[in-house]
Amino acid sequence: MIVIKPKGSTYFSLGIIVVALLAGLILILRDFAYKGSFGLWFYLIAASLITLVLLMLLVKMLAGFRFITAGRDQIIVKLPLRGFQKAYPIAEILAWEEEIVIANKKEFKQLTIAFSDRQSISVSNHEHHAYPDLVNYLVKKAPKKKVKNKKA
Repeated sequence: MIVIKPKGSTYFSLGIIVVALLAGLILILRDFAYKGSFGLWFYLIAASLITLVLLMLLVKMLAGFRFITAGRDQIIVKLPLRGFQKAYPIAEILAWEEEIVIANKKEFKQLTIAFSDRQSISVSNHEHHAYPDLVNYLVKKAPKKKVKNKKA
């Protein structure tokens, strides 16, 4: 069985950024309440911007928290924060595609799998463990469902 789970280092680094943003938001609001060193417009814009970035990071972290198990001719998707768990037989895969992007001399890969019930999952090599094992599993079990990449 292949178990694909989020990398702890990714969530640790994002968690540090979230804590830093939260500390910055608290400091800005505390400065507004006690000193008022800047104009009202600065506090409105800064607090709104930091809150927006903080919420976007939290949503990304929570939406990406998933566990995928592949083996025995099925793929089991677990989304613990939604309370969702479903086992998909290999026959229910409509298509799968691996996208490879090279940026800053690093290779970023993302695998997208579409199922017959209109659900899809995406897994990347920088955010999840056992990414190459899942790709090899799909190449072996569902080679005809792979989307052929067209080069322009």
